[in-house]
Amino acid sequence: MCLGIPGELVDTVDEQPDLAVVMVSGVRRKINVALLSDQDLRLGDWVLVHVGFALSKISEDEARAVLSFLSSLGTPYDDELNALRESNIG
Repeated sequence: MCLGIPGELVDTVDEQPDLAVVMVSGVRRKINVALLSDQDLRLGDWVLVHVGFALSKISEDEARAVLSFLSSLGTPYDDELNALRESNIG
């Protein structure tokens, strides 16, 4: 199962403007934010991450609700977090 997971933007990658760093349930990873180039993304914003890409900007309230639901799924969410830990973009 592949899930879209909310991540908080916590850093930028100066040498690669299409990349940013998100924090997802304690996991920090670079993601591609090019699909949201028309958005005014800032540190602290929340995005929905799927296969290493930010797909949409979401509110913090929505992010918290989705994270709560996903954590209740148990194994599928744990598997997704493990895949995120092992990924390497950029």
